[in-house]
Amino acid sequence: MPMTRKQLDAQLGGAARAWLDEALAEAAHTAFHEDTADTAPANRYAVPPWELRFAAAGRHCGLEYADSVRALLLLEARAGLPAVTRLYDQGTAAERRAVLLTLHRLDLGPTALPLVEDALRTNDTRLVAAAVGPYAAVHLDAHQWRHAILKCLFTGVSVDAVDALARRSHGDAELARMLGDFAAERTAAGRTVPSDLSRVLALTAPAPFPEHSNIPEQGRPNPPTEES
Repeated sequence: MPMTRKQLDAQLGGAARAWLDEALAEAAHTAFHEDTADTAPANRYAVPPWELRFAAAGRHCGLEYADSVRALLLLEARAGLPAVTRLYDQGTAAERRAVLLTLHRLDLGPTALPLVEDALRTNDTRLVAAAVGPYAAVHLDAHQWRHAILKCLFTGVSVDAVDALARRSHGDAELARMLGDFAAERTAAGRTVPSDLSRVLALTAPAPFPEHSNIPEQGRPNPPTEES
């Protein structure tokens, strides 16, 4: 999980903190002036300074803190779809991962789904793991989400990375069928079945009908009669 600004300040050295201060100020400036003359046609093709900082975060703050720094920049800039798409399309795998990890904290609705879909088409486990976070849990439809689960199993990404796994798997008979087919194919090919598969399969089972419930009488099945 990305660190907060306070947590980062406790970890970064003086030079890195100063660099981050400047970077966040540039991002805030872009957010404040996004509808003013600062984004007039004359500047339309200029890259905002904070986006350059986004790419340089690892170099100035350390690779272990780059995700957190990049998340703060995206939030401070109130990055919209054009910006996150540009950063994703032009970024390294690390920069793309930072975008994916922050999508659910931005006001994008489902418009950024193409970025998630692109990440799920790769075999880069860092991107696949980042793509199945909270944003995907909310916005992927059932068909896409089931295939995202299979992608995790296929690439070896732990299903611990999947947000809302239990909720979305519950009672999903189609996912259960797909998992069974996947296991059968792996077995027939002499390949091991991922251990996470049985875990997800167990989650697809519907809840048992309670022996004692609060269902109103009119909602319960009628007791058998002699005629029946």
